[in-house]
Amino acid sequence: MAGASRRPVAMKGKWMTGEYSSETLDAVESVLVRDGAAAPAIFDVTVRSLRTNRDPRGTLTELLRTDWSDVYGDSMPFAQVYTSTTEPGVARDIDTWHVHQNQTDRFYCVSGRIVVAIADPREDSLSRGKLMLVELSAQEDAPAPLMVTIPARTLHGFVVTSEGTATLLNFPTQLYDPQDEGRLPFAEAQITFPDGSAFDYRAVSAWYSSRR
Repeated sequence: MAGASRRPVAMKGKWMTGEYSSETLDAVESVLVRDGAAAPAIFDVTVRSLRTNRDPRGTLTELLRTDWSDVYGDSMPFAQVYTSTTEPGVARDIDTWHVHQNQTDRFYCVSGRIVVAIADPREDSLSRGKLMLVELSAQEDAPAPLMVTIPARTLHGFVVTSEGTATLLNFPTQLYDPQDEGRLPFAEAQITFPDGSAFDYRAVSAWYSSRR
């Protein structure tokens, strides 16, 4: 952006080095959710706060209950659970969005820190065109204090911004079906930050680097 001040960025990973304008980094921060207090910017997304119970023996955190009507019910059943690990500085995927036609995801971070990106291209949605980032940062002795639901037909992915490996836990609403899972290149989706710059996981990582 012409005339904009720029902050140098040096991050781990081959693709994590670059420069981003102050306006772009401010735009990243403006769509970043780090607690469950505010209403989500995207329709049908839920950001639920979790409570970790601690005593001298350790901790206990409830992750999913049948009486949590915002994340479980007839329209959001339980189908399976899986865990995956991702190395620091890695995005899933760096230039391609994930999208499901019918499945809703429920993401937790068990270790490390991930930032989940969700964009809404749905023509019938009240939040069409919106972008939001959700930080899922695990505590030393417990999972991240947040979980996020990712509605069907929204574009999504995540990047690891912790210095160590991150572990994701997902409780999707249906069994894995390759016919339900799609990909959309960033270049085709044309999702932007609020300042008009193209969405890029490197800019998200740059924001975290600028705070170190």
